[in-house]
Amino acid sequence: MHHYSKLLVITLGGLLVSGCGGTSFIEERDSGPSEHRDLSTVQNAVPRSEPHSRYGNPDSYVVFGKRYYVKDSSSGFTDRGIASWYGTKFHGRRTSSGERYDMYSMTAAHKTLPLPTYVRVRNLKNQRTIIVKVNDRGPFHENRIIDLSYAAAHKIGIAGAGTGLVEITAINPDAPAKPVSQVASKPVVKTVGDKVAMFIQVGAFASRDNAERLLGRLLDAAINDVRISQLVGVDNTLYRVRIGPVANVDEADRLSQSLGQIGIPGARVVID
Repeated sequence: MHHYSKLLVITLGGLLVSGCGGTSFIEERDSGPSEHRDLSTVQNAVPRSEPHSRYGNPDSYVVFGKRYYVKDSSSGFTDRGIASWYGTKFHGRRTSSGERYDMYSMTAAHKTLPLPTYVRVRNLKNQRTIIVKVNDRGPFHENRIIDLSYAAAHKIGIAGAGTGLVEITAINPDAPAKPVSQVASKPVVKTVGDKVAMFIQVGAFASRDNAERLLGRLLDAAINDVRISQLVGVDNTLYRVRIGPVANVDEADRLSQSLGQIGIPGARVVID
């Protein structure tokens, strides 16, 4: 089989013992397995009620100078964005929850969901859906919302590319279970041609004047395809400054880096 490799940040694993200060992390080369393994029999994680792990659930923790706040509950959580995966470099290592990472199991890492949380992951391009158990922390990359195990990435169809656009939804283990194939999907996101539409959201304001000022700053910096998008709510209107649609994940990463270099941090990938 093809051998794919990419740079990934080490997840917290057993190194996280408190939320008081940071831990030293480095980037390491990661890859999928070099030998062929039949993953067709790998089953979805089965949601069940579990107490929060003794490990990996501090009130907050710091990685690369940024503080993350762990959620008290996963109830009602849903998000859309870029998924990545991690493989051989971490296979057999201790995860943040204390469990051993097995790249052939249906697990994942998330920055703020309580450990463990069971999550439904839907690939927004091919509509494949899986269920994973979040038992680790990561990925510590601004434009990634979840790190899947290699098996999970393979099952959902993003192992080869390294990343994919997904929707993640926390599962209530006490609710009646539905087969993945019967889960009703939300309306498919906007598309450009046959591609999912992805944007970089630079800011969101209740004041249009503030949005216009940010728009002008971006135009002065020669950043193209910038616009103000209105989100009309019951009580107010939100003015969102967005770049895009963005062609691919590499372009999204490049734009985010460029924004940071001109003093505009905090931009994030959004998928409507």
